[in-house]
Amino acid sequence: MARLAQTHGLTEVQTEIVSTVRDFVDKEILPVATELEHRDEYPQAIVDGLRELGLFGLMIPEEYGGLGESLLTYALCVEEIARGWMSVSGIINTHFIVAYLLKQHGTQEQKDHFLPRMAAGDIRGAFSMSEPALGSDVSAITSKAVRDGDEYVLTGQKMWLTNGGTSSLVAVLVRSDEGHPEGTAPHKSMTTFLVEKEPGFGEVRPGLTIPGKIDKMGYKGVDTTELIMDGLRIPADRVLGGTTGRGFYQMMDGVEVGRVNVAARGCGVAQRAFELGVRYAQQRHTFGKQIAQHQAIQFKLAEMATKVEAAHAMMVNAARKKDSGERNDLEAGMAKYLASEYCKEVVEDAFRIHGGYGFSKEYEIERLYREAPMLLIGEGTAEIQKMIIGRRLLEEYRFQG
Repeated sequence: MARLAQTHGLTEVQTEIVSTVRDFVDKEILPVATELEHRDEYPQAIVDGLRELGLFGLMIPEEYGGLGESLLTYALCVEEIARGWMSVSGIINTHFIVAYLLKQHGTQEQKDHFLPRMAAGDIRGAFSMSEPALGSDVSAITSKAVRDGDEYVLTGQKMWLTNGGTSSLVAVLVRSDEGHPEGTAPHKSMTTFLVEKEPGFGEVRPGLTIPGKIDKMGYKGVDTTELIMDGLRIPADRVLGGTTGRGFYQMMDGVEVGRVNVAARGCGVAQRAFELGVRYAQQRHTFGKQIAQHQAIQFKLAEMATKVEAAHAMMVNAARKKDSGERNDLEAGMAKYLASEYCKEVVEDAFRIHGGYGFSKEYEIERLYREAPMLLIGEGTAEIQKMIIGRRLLEEYRFQG
């Protein structure tokens, strides 16, 4: 086993789970990832394998048919999966966030109805906050829900849904002014709805359309879509938690653990980039010796390995903080920020080590070079993370003068 990115203090069960996922990645994902990515093909066989391993229910409590594991266990599994192909970790992540939202905030009826089927992988989850003109300003959401008897009527357009087509359950954040008088702070008049739909594209239920896949530079294979609601009727009992006006807080809780996930993805991609770089450096010869023997390349490898180790340590710390029941927005923001930035840098250094061959689609590093930028914006940009970190630091280190 490689020396980098080891996690101390794991239980035997955690070690066995992570080892099983690592073996699956080596045997079932790495050999086919680049070919599937170039074809932008959904990795159905890989997803089926993860379902058999129980990954879709990893953090769902045992009483609902899941494995009841910790965020740390989940993050370490995501790290391994992203090392194989980051798109696959995206398929798992959105499902995991919806399951987490239900576990933490759902009514008992909602938990009983959805979680067992989510644990089995029969229901796949996606979640939606962003809109075409929204960016990072969640308070500017314009999609609306209007009460009509025992139903709500939803109207609006959402953007950047990972698993938008393949999912059958979408947690959608919209504005709901019912019970919230004019002048109420925007984040206090938002509600999360649990929207059930058929997988696929086009009109997937009356009033709900998934237009098609968005063509992306990287992060291929997994479907990223828009979502258009035009008179979409949702029963009132599908308000997450049963109470309107709590959607913003619910979603931010989900995004907080999602940031640990994105940090884990950054760690996994960076590990793979280091593996590719250090291997190629020992295969390629210039001036009569391996390029790994040149001091300039050794310096790069040293910097890359240090960044991999540092990002992994921060990710593990953020996950353990959340598992302890403590607030972890500071640690999650730091981990997501550092891991995504270091991932970009490690991938670029591995790309440079490959020289001209790194620009060829025959080499895996080309795929990683296109995938890494997504982590810079997913679950909040670097600038958003810095705002969160800065505000929390001022809370912790408030000057008394």
